[in-house]
Amino acid sequence: MRIYKILARRDWEAACNAGVYEGSEIDRADGFIHFSTAVQAQETARRHFRGQAGLLVLEVEAEDLGGALKWEPSRGGDLFPHLYGALDPALVRGLDEAPLDADGAPLIGPLA
Repeated sequence: MRIYKILARRDWEAACNAGVYEGSEIDRADGFIHFSTAVQAQETARRHFRGQAGLLVLEVEAEDLGGALKWEPSRGGDLFPHLYGALDPALVRGLDEAPLDADGAPLIGPLA
């Protein structure tokens, strides 16, 4: 199963240069990296990334993350994938841009 991480292009570029992604400021404060499923991703983009240009969507195979990935209840009681640890950029299977729609919500490509 694929899971998705929405983030700023500059953060992804920094992670690639460092060889590790340790999450956004919110991720670090929460103690895990927030991911979404394909069904959850567009609503996550709308709620948390409205008006933010220059976003990317990372696509990761959940099983590649092993035991560091936990499925925990969040919005509406749905189980969301949370990565307890850093993400190795080599595990990213896909990368898409997320341009803003007319209302300022990021469009996350085929997941929209």
